[in-house]
Amino acid sequence: MKVSSIQEFFKQLPPKLDAEAAEDMNAVYQFDLSGPQGGQYIVTIRDGSCLVEEGTHDDPHVTLSMAGEDCVKVLRGELSGQAAAMSGRIRISGDIGLAMQLKVLFPTIG
Repeated sequence: MKVSSIQEFFKQLPPKLDAEAAEDMNAVYQFDLSGPQGGQYIVTIRDGSCLVEEGTHDDPHVTLSMAGEDCVKVLRGELSGQAAAMSGRIRISGDIGLAMQLKVLFPTIG
């Protein structure tokens, strides 16, 4: 998937959700992205569906803060999310377990 912008990337997420993996989930992911590809995005997973909005959520289950470029690299599989978090390139607050589930929820990205 060639992505020209992070905004485009987030718009392409909903159809890539593995509905079976997300069947009983109700989670709000907040992405706080900095740098040239920056922006704020809310990804809501509820009952097997995915909704993406721009902006900030009052009470997300998990917040992922990183550079926009790193976000794309992690989701494409070019950068290990775990390694990026351990080296401080990604800051995760809230439910870390939910952050770890992103790869399972969106297996076809990358």
